[in-house]
Amino acid sequence: MFTGIIEATGNIDAIDTKTSGDAIYQFNTGKLELTDVQLGDSIACNGVCLTVIEKLETGFKADVSVETIRVTRFKDYAVGQVINFEKAMLPTTRFGGHMVSGHVDAIGEVVAIEEAARSIQYQIKAPQDILHYIAIKGSITVDGISLTVNELKKDRFYLNLVPHTLQETIADSYQVGSKVNLEIDLVARYLERLMTNDSALKQG
Repeated sequence: MFTGIIEATGNIDAIDTKTSGDAIYQFNTGKLELTDVQLGDSIACNGVCLTVIEKLETGFKADVSVETIRVTRFKDYAVGQVINFEKAMLPTTRFGGHMVSGHVDAIGEVVAIEEAARSIQYQIKAPQDILHYIAIKGSITVDGISLTVNELKKDRFYLNLVPHTLQETIADSYQVGSKVNLEIDLVARYLERLMTNDSALKQG
């Protein structure tokens, strides 16, 4: 579990693609503190929960499955791709963002970028099947960043990112047309599940 508060940025150093379609990714984690990281620990990489299989002086290696490559932006990543990193939260972690699972629900697209005083407003187009989970003043995760939705229209939502967020994450590299990993709020997902009468499950 994560909070969506990015701890460091870095990049992909190497990709070892296997004949089976999955791959081993080597990450340079920049200033991320790794002394407390053990093999098997989870680290969110642009919002995708990955497991550490090898620690390195400059970062770590992780397996990325065929399914993860298929449903996330990893299918388009190459060596040099910039990455947001967050280690899994501890029971003592200050909860500054919101509950983030590290499981990507969809890929969104930045469709407009505008200055808004000292912040930058991003308009992100999202697939219709997840838009009903998104609420004004609710939370959403974009490439692992916990953000607040300020406005919502039929095919997109609006975010305002303050200078600190732009400085500490990869969001300042976004351009119109950039694709991003999206994870909806866990609360919205479970509320729908509780309120839906799933007859198929009852029959099973």
